[in-house]
Parts: sequence; structure tokens; C-alpha cells
Amino acid sequence: MARPSSLLILAVVGAAVCGLAQPGAADLKVDYYASTCPNVEAIVRGVVQQKLQATIRTAGSTIRLFFHDCFVEGCDGSVLIESTPGNQAEKDASDNKSLASEGFDTVQSAKAAVEAACPDTVSCADVLALATRDAIAMSGGPFFPIELGRLDGLNSTASSVPGQLPQPNQTMDQLLAVFKAHGLNMSDLVALSAAHSVGLAHCSKFSNRLYKFQPGQPTDPTLNPKYARFLESKCPDGGPDNLVLLDQASPAELDNQYYRNLQDGGGLLGSDEVLYTDNRTRPMVDALANSTAAFYKAFADAIVRLGRVGVKSGRRGNIRKQCDVFN
Repeated sequence: MARPSSLLILAVVGAAVCGLAQPGAADLKVDYYASTCPNVEAIVRGVVQQKLQATIRTAGSTIRLFFHDCFVEGCDGSVLIESTPGNQAEKDASDNKSLASEGFDTVQSAKAAVEAACPDTVSCADVLALATRDAIAMSGGPFFPIELGRLDGLNSTASSVPGQLPQPNQTMDQLLAVFKAHGLNMSDLVALSAAHSVGLAHCSKFSNRLYKFQPGQPTDPTLNPKYARFLESKCPDGGPDNLVLLDQASPAELDNQYYRNLQDGGGLLGSDEVLYTDNRTRPMVDALANSTAAFYKAFADAIVRLGRVGVKSGRRGNIRKQCDVFN
């Protein structure tokens, strides 16, 4: 797949150095570790490449992990913490139960490799951000400079998760409200949703669109009928909670096929298809479906903005030695 042009990279660099509206985001810099851990990006990239070669699930699970981390208490690595007898951590909240182990394993392995080269220097939050950028690029998406300098959070509780993450059956207004609460806008919602170009979803996340949409109309009419029949074969009513590819057309590619699927009634989740059925976002879907360059820029810009949410600095964070336990 063609790589983004130098103009795209310059555009994202510009986005990375201006408009830092989030508290703590002013501490972020693209070259943050230039003198303290100059090879950190190469180290993380090598681990991500190895993990991607091992399983297709690495990309989607790592990107989703970053999203879930940033939307709860900010981009601070708190989703990586393991629960203890005295504390149920974020990762064990019901909304995070489906986060795949491949994402956690990728970050843990990358952090161990970074620690071997640069002890006590690079935060888990930054390792997750770098791994996400590399998973995007290695899956056919854009490569772009990533801002670094986040500290790891000092808290991780399951009780902080409810209400913070978008849900698969929310309306457009509900989705926009969730994004707005994190300093993100409609364009970010449309762009970041393309992460559903890779990865899988459990039947329980969309089966209501097949069997229980509304009284007298069991199937969501916005679903392409042929696609609906295919999904019914994968997810029989009352059957096991199987996993289904989010994008049947190009499941290993993070690309703008996602938007073309929406145009054809092929969005798997209700929160996907609503981007096309709502008149406020349909023009954006059409524009991104028609231009790979526009998609690259929109997605990269949105990931950079997502990475500024709730950044910890000063006494509000530290650098964990190990990502799944507090120091």
C-alpha cells in the first residue's frame, strides 16, 4: 500500500506542535527521548513487527488498548495494571473484559526491551503510544511522528470506567457526547472509528441488530441484507458469543475500505453504520471513502489528538518499571 506523502508527515508534525488544549499535553514532544533513549522508536517497532508476524490480532488489539487507555483517566497506561486483592483495576471492568491479550503482550514485551536499553526512562504510556503508531503503519495505515513525554498514572480502578467509553449501540448524539467529554470532536469520531478496519468483535456486540432491533422489525434495516444473512450464519440467535472480523473485505489492512463498507450497509456495529446514516457525518464518510490521502491525514491527526487526552505530568505520574504493577 502506498505510504503517505511528505506533505502528510509535515501536516501531522504541524498538528503535533500546536493546539495543545489538553492539560499536560504541553509537555509532549516528538523528540522527547532524543538524548535519554535515542533508539526507543526502533526498539518498539522491532517488537511490534515480531508480534504482527505472529498473529493478525496484534494490530487491532494494540490500537484498541490505546483507545481504551486514553478514554479512561487519560493516556497514562492505567489500563495495563493488573488487579490485586485490594483493587479491581481498569482492565477488569466489564467494558474492558474483551480487550485481547495480544495488545497487553505487545506492550509488555516492548517495555521489557526498552527497559533493557534505557532503564527507568520511558513510560508504559509512551510505549503503548509508540506501539499503536507502529501497528497502524504496519497494517497499511499512515506512519506519522508521535508525541512523547507521558507519565504513567498512579491509579487504576474498574469503577472509573463506566460511562467513559463509546458503546456499540449508542446514537450519534451519545457518541458525540462521549467524544466531547474527552476534548474530541465529530471529525475525530469519524476518523478514529476506522480503527474498526482491523480486529474482531463478539456477536454480543451486534446481535441485537440481527434479532432484536425493535418490535416487529428484528433486523436493523440499515444492514445490507446479504451481510445480515452472513452475520446470522456466524452468530446464530442464542448461540455462542463467537468472534467476527470487523472488516470482511480487508481484515488485515487498516484502510478506508471501512468507509466503503458503511456506504454499502456493511458496518458491523451500530455505532459504525450510524456514521453513514446520520446526515451530519455522512459527507465525511464519503470523503474518506473516496481518498486514501484524506483518510491517512484524518486518521493520523485524530490519533495525535487522542494521544493528548488526560496526559499526566509532574507529581501526577511516574515511570513504571513494569507496566502491569505500580512501582
